[in-house]
Amino acid sequence: MTLPQVCGTPKASGTIRTRPEDFYVNEVLSFEPDGAGEHLFVNIEKTGANTAWVASRLGRFAGALPRDVSYAGRKDRHAVTRQWFSIRLPGRSDPVWADCNIEGVRILGSVRHGRKLRRGALARNQFIIVVRDLQGAGTDLEQSLVRVREQGVPNFFGPQRFGNDRSNLEMARGWFSGKIRLKNNKRSMALSAARSEIFNAVLARRLRDGSWVRCLRGEALNPAGRGGFFVCDDPDADIIGRLATGQLHITGPLWGGGDKIVRHEVAQLEAAVAVEHAELAQGLVASRLTQERRALRVIPLNMSWELSDETLTLRFDLPKGAYATSVLAAVITTKDQMAGAGR
Repeated sequence: MTLPQVCGTPKASGTIRTRPEDFYVNEVLSFEPDGAGEHLFVNIEKTGANTAWVASRLGRFAGALPRDVSYAGRKDRHAVTRQWFSIRLPGRSDPVWADCNIEGVRILGSVRHGRKLRRGALARNQFIIVVRDLQGAGTDLEQSLVRVREQGVPNFFGPQRFGNDRSNLEMARGWFSGKIRLKNNKRSMALSAARSEIFNAVLARRLRDGSWVRCLRGEALNPAGRGGFFVCDDPDADIIGRLATGQLHITGPLWGGGDKIVRHEVAQLEAAVAVEHAELAQGLVASRLTQERRALRVIPLNMSWELSDETLTLRFDLPKGAYATSVLAAVITTKDQMAGAGR
């Protein structure tokens, strides 16, 4: 699917991830570990390493079972990332991390907590991204960067959600049609890809007609910085103003069964998109997923940049679940040096 961009097709282009340190991510937890308990939280910096692989090596060093090691979210292998893991060590002392030697991993610190680290327990991710071999950068790029900082970007799911060559989506189609059978871990990937495809299709349609930031009758609106939503049948001046200032975001569907959440013209629009992706929509309902909502817009926080003749360095924070690639795609066409590389 070719996705539209809020600033139009970017004129500037460049290369990302020429080297791992060109893509830096630091995850910020949504809570502070309390300093006591049977779960040891370990903060690490990894380079060229897969999150699940690091989890297995940490668990092995600590003498913990795989089920007792957890993390808040996966991070790219081809990057420098700082993230948290938790290891359940009931009645046991902390490992001597100075003796831990895992290729590509540096232990930054550890602290105890009373509960395990659960998926999604993040407040935000902090990014520093370097774009090299910059071409076509002019006033248009600077204007796009300012617009993105002030108004945000479409909250598309990034290409990594769909796997190399969109293989996760094809896996979902094969599973839903009964042509293939999947194990539980593959099912989760397939379901996520199917949901993401429908969400992206709804957002793309609303971006093209300008309604992704214009409140229609029957919208489900998300207060910025919070979970949840409320349905608005008759947008008034207050709602319109809060949307304009980024205090509210219109949401799109994470498809599933149950009663419809949105109403009126929004329900009609989303139903029409679901018909175009009937195999995916029906498969998600048959898999007994309950429908959820996701904001159509994300506004980067603390966004700044440095621009030279051949290099663009971007710094910004995003809430959990938002993709840095969506910010990049809004301002510049990039070639990912590590695209398709093994995990």
